[in-house]
Amino acid sequence: MRMRQSLAQYEEAFRAEAAESVAHREKLRKRAVHRSRSRRLERRRKQGKLRFALLALSIVATAVLVTIVMFETLAMLAG
Repeated sequence: MRMRQSLAQYEEAFRAEAAESVAHREKLRKRAVHRSRSRRLERRRKQGKLRFALLALSIVATAVLVTIVMFETLAMLAG
């Protein structure tokens, strides 16, 4: 009787530990997914900032170049 009771306790403890292990693995997986998603969003945000800065710089450079060419042409025609 005592042996069966002890065996039943071991089995119950094993089941509880197995369930705990499954829950722990799922928690770790969810944490890894969240971490991966946040890294991906952060990388996208940084790339967006860089692209915007390059776009703004190219617009300003184009405006400066067009202004210089326009005044040079005006100087040639007037001069």
